[in-house]
Amino acid sequence: MTYCLAIRVNKGLVFASDSRTNAGVDYVATYSKMHRFVWPEERTVLLLTAGSLATSQAVVNAIYSDLEDPEAPFNLRKGKHLYDVASYIGSLSQKEQQLHAPALEKSNASAEASFILGGQVAGKACEIYMIYPQGNYISASDETPYLQIGENKYGKPILDRIITPSTSLEDAARCAMVSLDSTLRSNISVGLPIELAIHTNNCIEAPWHNKYTAFSPMYKSMQKQWNEGLRQAFSGLPRFDWEKED
Repeated sequence: MTYCLAIRVNKGLVFASDSRTNAGVDYVATYSKMHRFVWPEERTVLLLTAGSLATSQAVVNAIYSDLEDPEAPFNLRKGKHLYDVASYIGSLSQKEQQLHAPALEKSNASAEASFILGGQVAGKACEIYMIYPQGNYISASDETPYLQIGENKYGKPILDRIITPSTSLEDAARCAMVSLDSTLRSNISVGLPIELAIHTNNCIEAPWHNKYTAFSPMYKSMQKQWNEGLRQAFSGLPRFDWEKED
């Protein structure tokens, strides 16, 4: 499994993903779930993937193939709006799933994959979209300015409590890392390293990007301070009536 999320705030976008594709007692595999496509001053596009690795890899390969083919009817650079690109990726995913559906049904396996698409076309607003396995998609809203795919339940509470449209990009990025770390602690199917990318509104160039392992100073410090902060907050919770009598 995996866990990926994207956050949209007034100042831009934050993307975060883990790197685990398989987890078992004697076999753990990693693979980047974050793909970045940049044409300076034209558009910045980021794609996060979850679900069937075979399907998501095939979709990414098809994206690159269409970009290299001058006769391709559509590619990432041809969409006037980012939702056009979301429809395109949804159709690629559906095509790949249908191609292998008969064989997969016989083995009770799934080819379903989900995607988060985000970025900005020059002159237009920053956007993020979640693309379902069925090929349709939704966008974030001011009420819920983030999207998640994969194992989302463990990392959701911190997002609900912290993220609003006015949250700074840096705070949104820290929140994304805490969300990933919370999921890592609770689910073996989500694993390090964490990838983090930040796109600043109207800055149409390569987004800031970094990768964090268990030994990264920033990640270790964040993890330690968050754990200590939670313990302190817990210790400060109101006492029951019978405790106050002691």
